[in-house]
Amino acid sequence: MAKDDNADVTSEPDEADPSSSSGEASGYEDEDASASELSDEEQLEEEEDAEEYDSEESARPRKKQKRAPVSGARINGTAQPTKTVKGQELWRPDVKTGLGPGTQVIIDKPKARLAGKVPYKDDTIHPHTMLFLQELAANNDREWLKMHDPNYRQALNDSNSFFEALQTKIVELDETIPELPLKDVIFRIYRDVRFSKDQTPYKTHFSVAWSRTGRKGPFAAYYCQIKPDGGTFIGGGLWAPEANAIAALRQDIDKKPMNLKNVLLGEIIRKEFFGGIKKNEKLAVKAFADHNKANALKSKPRDYPGDHKDIQLLRLRNFTIGRKLKDEEVVGDGGIDRIAKVIAALVPLVTYLNSIVMPDTPLQYGDSDDDDNENADDQDGEEAEPEASAVVEEEENEE
Repeated sequence: MAKDDNADVTSEPDEADPSSSSGEASGYEDEDASASELSDEEQLEEEEDAEEYDSEESARPRKKQKRAPVSGARINGTAQPTKTVKGQELWRPDVKTGLGPGTQVIIDKPKARLAGKVPYKDDTIHPHTMLFLQELAANNDREWLKMHDPNYRQALNDSNSFFEALQTKIVELDETIPELPLKDVIFRIYRDVRFSKDQTPYKTHFSVAWSRTGRKGPFAAYYCQIKPDGGTFIGGGLWAPEANAIAALRQDIDKKPMNLKNVLLGEIIRKEFFGGIKKNEKLAVKAFADHNKANALKSKPRDYPGDHKDIQLLRLRNFTIGRKLKDEEVVGDGGIDRIAKVIAALVPLVTYLNSIVMPDTPLQYGDSDDDDNENADDQDGEEAEPEASAVVEEEENEE
């Protein structure tokens, strides 16, 4: 039999191909070849077994079982497919790579986008950061992020340096906020999907929160979320505080309502968060209640009459305000000053809330678990809208 020109490619080592060691034909050239490979003793045992018949039906001679050809062997000059082994990638027949022996394949490591005409600065958000977040929103899966890791790292570093620069301004605006390591105020991009219908693995924004104890703790906080397409959000206050903090705030609203109302009537708050409404107590209270209506009680809280003159405020279980900013207000030079201006408007509210719920001040109020839960069936488990829940938004209950 003539030697195949491709034998050195398609065959296994010589011992796998009987024809490679002698000039005889391959042992796989006819169906009965396997019989010749049995020893004389094995053939004798088979013959003896065949003669031991108990019935006419069992008297049928056994068919000899074919042996599978060795992987990589040849039958009549035709290469046999390599067996598939789970967990391994093996050669398959009739697949050509076009590469000769010894050819190396070099794949360039992905690189981050060039900065372009706009340089990266510590106190700005670069346009490429917004572009990356847009792309992530359209390709929210782990494989995509792995392939675009350089762009992610670049965008993350850009937002982190911006948040560090913004922290300096916040510390100047509110002296109760300490300078903290970035890890204590930044939220991770990974979502907690354990109890969520949305199983996408990543958030499509970068976010951070500052309080006296960082992003965690019982104090009122300032929250900043960088997101493209008008999704940047700046907010502040208390999001889902503990029951004793809610009780303390309700008692203060009941006995000294003007403490909170005077904050809400402030000019800068009305301009930034209440749409520039005129200085009117009812309008300011309604605007604040609208910001927090998603999680408010449907009826009166326990121990307070339903016709209380400040029932709108007493029903609240969140005490936050916030607003969105357009991309042009955030990206590039001037973005940090615009955000700092919005945060400055939050300082009076955060200061008031902390003066009531400071954990180092003994609280003389009863627990309000009962009235907080009495309308639980009315909530339907709905998530609060970003405008109402922005501080600290709990970032999908992260950490």
